[in-house]
Amino acid sequence: MADFSSVLSPREGEIHVIAAAQHIVKALGANKNLDDDLRKILSQLDGHLSAMTLLTTESRGTGFREVEEQLKYAEEKIRSWESNQFLLWDSDESDPLEASEFLKTIDEIQALIGGLRSLSVNGNGKQKDLLNRADSILQMAMSRLEKEIMHILVKHKQYFQPKNMSFRSCGMDVLYDESFVSVEDIPSEEELRRNSSGKESDEYIFYLIHPHVIPHLKSIANVMFGVTYDQEFCQAFVSVRRDALEEYLVVLKVEKFSMEDVLKMEWSSLNYEIKKWVRAMNIIIRYLASEKHLCDQILGDYGFVNPLCFVEISKGSLAHLLNFGEAIAMGTHEPEKLFRLLDMYEVVADNLLDIDALFSEEAGTAVRLDFHELLRSLGDSGRATFLKFGNAIAANVSTRPFSGGGIHPLTKYVMNYIKTLTLYCNSLNVLLKDQEAADSNPVVEPENGQGDSSITHCQMACHFRSITATLESNLDRKSKLYRDGVLQHIFLMNNFHYMAQKVKCCDLRIFIGDEWIKEHIVKYKQHAMSYERATWNSVLSLLKDDDSPRFCSASKAIRGFTIAFEEVYKNQTGWSIPDPELREDLQISTSQKVIHAYRSFMGRKSSSINEKYIRHSPDDLQNYILDLFNGSPRILQSSRKK
Repeated sequence: MADFSSVLSPREGEIHVIAAAQHIVKALGANKNLDDDLRKILSQLDGHLSAMTLLTTESRGTGFREVEEQLKYAEEKIRSWESNQFLLWDSDESDPLEASEFLKTIDEIQALIGGLRSLSVNGNGKQKDLLNRADSILQMAMSRLEKEIMHILVKHKQYFQPKNMSFRSCGMDVLYDESFVSVEDIPSEEELRRNSSGKESDEYIFYLIHPHVIPHLKSIANVMFGVTYDQEFCQAFVSVRRDALEEYLVVLKVEKFSMEDVLKMEWSSLNYEIKKWVRAMNIIIRYLASEKHLCDQILGDYGFVNPLCFVEISKGSLAHLLNFGEAIAMGTHEPEKLFRLLDMYEVVADNLLDIDALFSEEAGTAVRLDFHELLRSLGDSGRATFLKFGNAIAANVSTRPFSGGGIHPLTKYVMNYIKTLTLYCNSLNVLLKDQEAADSNPVVEPENGQGDSSITHCQMACHFRSITATLESNLDRKSKLYRDGVLQHIFLMNNFHYMAQKVKCCDLRIFIGDEWIKEHIVKYKQHAMSYERATWNSVLSLLKDDDSPRFCSASKAIRGFTIAFEEVYKNQTGWSIPDPELREDLQISTSQKVIHAYRSFMGRKSSSINEKYIRHSPDDLQNYILDLFNGSPRILQSSRKK
C-alpha cells in the first residue's frame, strides 16, 4: 500500500494520480481470465486506493466525514447479515453473490483501517474513534465467519472409508493349561489376514470434506488471514476437525483407557482391546493422510500454520493410541501376549515411514519421536516375552502322568505357538539378532546344513530348534512319571510323531529343516519298535517249543499266551494313539508279528493242545489288536465256549 504520510499536505494533482491508478486497477479487474488470487489482490488494492482518495482530502476537513459514512454503510451491511438467520454459505436460501459481497465489505473495512492507521495525526481523537469503530465492525464480521467455517465443516463432513483394507479375525489364540484336552491348529484365516496387508498399494486420499465447499473455506481463510484473524480461523478449523477425528475413533470402537486401567485389565478383555487398537492404527494413519491433504488444500499457503494445525488436530487422538501402546509394553511378559505384542510392533513398524512423512515438519517432531519410542518399547517387550516363553517350557512341571500316553497339551501348545510365530519371521529376526550372545541357553544350529535353505540359519529358526530341544527334554522328564515303562515309549512316540508331523506339514519345515524332520521320524519309530519289543517279545516267548511232554507243554503255552494277551488287551485298549495313521501302522505291525506267531504255533501244535485252552482264534486276535490304543479300556471276553 502506498505511503499515507503525505496526505496531510497533498501536492497539486495527487488526487488525480490516485484516481488514475484506481481506474487502471478497475480495468485490470475486468479481465475475465484472471485467477482468483490475482482478482482478490486487485480488489484489495482498489479498496486501499479508495481509502487514500478519501483520506487525502482530510486536510480540507471532509475526509473523516466520508470515512465515517463508509464505515456506517459497512456496519449496516454487516449487521443486516448478522441478523439474518440464514447462513451465507451453504444453506438453501443462501446466495453466492451475498457471500461474495460480504467478503468484499470486509476488504473495504480493512482498507479503511489500513488507511487510518497510516495517518500520523498525533492525538487526533476522531481518528482513534473511527479506528475503534472499524475494528469493532471487523470483529463482528470475523465472528460471523467463524460460525460459517464451523457450519461448513460440520455439515459437509464425510466419513472416512478405507480402501482395500482387510481386517480378518486374528483366529484362535494359542493358550495352554494342564486341563486342556486338545489345542486346535491356528485357522488358515490368520495367514490370509496377515498376507492381505493393512497398507494400501497406492496412496489413497479420501475427501473428509465434500470437495465443492473447499473453495468456500479457502476464501474465508484468505480473508481472515488477510485481516490478521488467522488465529481465530485456525481455532475454529482445528476444533471441528479434532472433534471429527475423535468421533471416528469412537466409530472404530477405540476406548480411552488410562495406563492404570490397561495394566489392571483381564487378559480376555485386553486381548480384545489390542485387536481393536491394531485395526485402528492401520486405519487412522490412512485417515490422517486424508486429513493432511485437507489441511494442505486450505492452509497450504500459510507456511508453518498448516503443519501446526494438522498436529493440533491429530495429537489428542494419537496420544490415546500411544498411551495404550506404552501401557501394553510396560505390562508383564506372559507367553500368550506375544502374538498381540508382535501385531502391535508390526503395525507401528509398517506405518512408521508414513508417520514420519505426515509429521515431517518441526511441529510434528514430538509425535514422530513418540512413535519411534513406542516401537522400541514394543520390540523390547516382545523380545522379553519370546525369551520367557522358552524358559516357561523348561520350567513346566507335571506331578502326574498324562492319561493314556497321548499327545501332551504342552506339545500341542508349543508346536502351534512356534507355527504361528513363523508369520512374524521378519520382526522376530530383527528383535533377536543380537540376543544369542546374551542368552544363557545358546540357540541350536542345524547339524547338517546341506540341502537346507538359508532361512534355517536365521535367528528365529535357531531359537525354534532350541525351543523344540527344550520341549523334548521336558517330555522325557514327563515320561518318567509312568510306572509302566512300555507306556513311556507310547507317550514319547506320540509326542515326537506330533512334532515331526507339525514341522513337516507347515511353514516350520523351512525354518527347522528336513534334517530335523528325519531325525525325529527316526526317534518316534525307535520308540514304536521299543514298545513292540517290550510288550510282545515276552508274550510271544510263551509260544516257543520246549522239552516238556508235548500235550502238557502246548496246552500250557497257549494258556499262558492267552492270559498274557488278555492282560495286554485290558491295559492297552485304554492307551491312546490319537493319530489314526500312526495307530493303524502300529496295529498292523503288531498284528503281523502276533498273528503269525500264533498261527504258526497252532499249526505246529494243533494235535497237542487241549481244545478247552483255545479261547481265541487268530481272526479274533487280529480284531482285538484293532481295539488297542483307542483310549477306552476294555476287558476281553472269551470268544469260545469252554
